[in-house]
Parts: sequence; C-alpha cells; structure tokens
Amino acid sequence: MADHVSGTSRRRVLGAGAALGALAALGPLTTAADAAGASWPTEFPLPDGFRPEGIAIGPGPYAWFGSLGGGSLYRASLATGRGETIETGTDAMSVGLKSDRRGRLFIAGGGSRELRVVEGRSGRVLAAYEVGRPATVVNDVVLTPRAAWFTDSTQQQLYGLPLGPKGELPPARDVVTLPLGGEWIEAPAEGFTTNGLERTPDGRGLLVINVHAHGGSLYRVDVRSGDARRVDLGGNKLPDGDGALLLGRTLYVVQQVQNAVDVFHLDASGLRGTAIARITDPRFRVPTTVAAFGNRLYLPNSRFTEPPTPTTDYNAVAVRQVR
Repeated sequence: MADHVSGTSRRRVLGAGAALGALAALGPLTTAADAAGASWPTEFPLPDGFRPEGIAIGPGPYAWFGSLGGGSLYRASLATGRGETIETGTDAMSVGLKSDRRGRLFIAGGGSRELRVVEGRSGRVLAAYEVGRPATVVNDVVLTPRAAWFTDSTQQQLYGLPLGPKGELPPARDVVTLPLGGEWIEAPAEGFTTNGLERTPDGRGLLVINVHAHGGSLYRVDVRSGDARRVDLGGNKLPDGDGALLLGRTLYVVQQVQNAVDVFHLDASGLRGTAIARITDPRFRVPTTVAAFGNRLYLPNSRFTEPPTPTTDYNAVAVRQVR
C-alpha cells in the first residue's frame, strides 16, 4: 500500500472527478409494467448460513452477493431466483461489492483489510491489496470510470484503486490513501464511523455516509483533496445508513435496522438533498445494501439483529424504484 502516490497513477485516480459526468411508505412490487419482467420473482432464497451483506448486479440480469462468513460469493439469476455458490479460494469476508462490464467484482474485504478484485464466473482472485492498520474495516466500494473507491469504517480515510485506460488493475504501490478533512467528524477511539458511499450526481465527488456525526450524516468528499462537506438533508438523519445507490439524482440509503430505505432528491453537486420517500416492506429483515435492475431495487436481508447459525435462512427481496 502507498499512502501517497505521485505521477501518472495519482493524476489518473484524482482526475476521475473531472471525467465523471415528506416521507411515504411504498408497498411490495407487483406492477405488471415492471421492465425487469412481471413474472420474475420479487424474492428468492440465499444459502442457509450465508450471512449476506453486499450486492452487485450485472453484467446482465444476475445478482452477486458477498458473505460476512467467508470469501464465497453467491450468483443468482434475477429471472428465476436460482443461483450457485462461487468459491474464491479465500476465507476472508466479503462486505460491499460492485461489478464492472468485464464481469469483475471489486470487493471490500472488511476486517481482512483487503481491496479484492475477483473474476465473477470463476471466482479467481485477480488482485488483492492490503490497506490500513490492524483496526481497519474496509466496508463499501463504488466504481468510477477511473477508479474504485473504498470506505474504511474505523479510520478517517478512503482508499482509491486507480484503473488504467482499459480498466487495468494497478500495482500495490499505486493504491491511494485519501485522508478525510474539512467538516468530517470521526468517532473516538477508532469507533465505527464510515459506511456506504456513492458518486455525486455531477460525478465530481463522492458521497460518504457517516453514521456517527450529527446523529448520522451524509458528506460530499472532494477526491482531489479529501475535503468533506456535510450534505444538507433538511434535518433527516442516517444513524443506520448502510448501502447507498444513486440513480440520476435520486439517492437511496438503506437504514438497516430500521427496515427502511430513505430516498432523497439531490442537487447536481450532491451538497443538498430533499427527502421524497421512505420505502418499507414487511419482507425486510434488516436489509443492508441495494442494487437496481429494470424498475426494481434488490436488497439482501442480513438479519443482523439475530445470532447467525449455519442453518439461518437468508433471502433477497425486490421493491419498486421511486418515480
């Protein structure tokens, strides 16, 4: 790991910003106009004892799930709900994950301190980068055209994995550690602070969930300097904010133990947001993260409030997007 890099790699990853372009309840998804296919299941099982946390969708109508219980992944067809376990050859946990058009999965490795890149279909680990300190928890990841960015839930910093012009993975020396400054407030004594992240609507910065500051806040981070500014959400708080998903200017934030997804309309810069909906569903059992396909949002149920066992049943559910 390199805490600070210079030259081509640093310009590549920090130049990504210039290149990127009244709450209400909603019921279960039932509309026949669903672009994903009206006959597709709106919930499907995951393996017993799997302990899901992250979800990624694509390429195509396939969902990938990571596990807190080890390095295995689960791949499910959205059309049928059937899936298979993919072994990756590592016991290190998989927390947040995102997939790219090449079928690669970028995985936040939690307490393993790894930024991991896996070939989806085979499970082969293409690269693994160790970051941070012993207390580090690499939690979530977002992809931009020039980099993959990861949060560290116990350290006041992000990690950037610069990508080449054709998506080439970098050598370990080029991993960027970006300290967070400005208005950022970290929990004391390496407490849990940072969770999910996304890009801003204008593509010039990152949106980072801070579950500690001001009772749970959203921050806009400048990827060149690490300067963090608190996003004005009109007094709404994100104490249980976990996964985040931006579609256009609509931001979905999963409030896990609240069994809800709060929805905000953001301005272009991502510095101001208006609450427009709250999605709830009786099938939610502490959802953690969210991904989209067609008109649907898909969420894995983590059941975090219950002790995990090898026979605990898990599933994923689908709800409508907010229009």
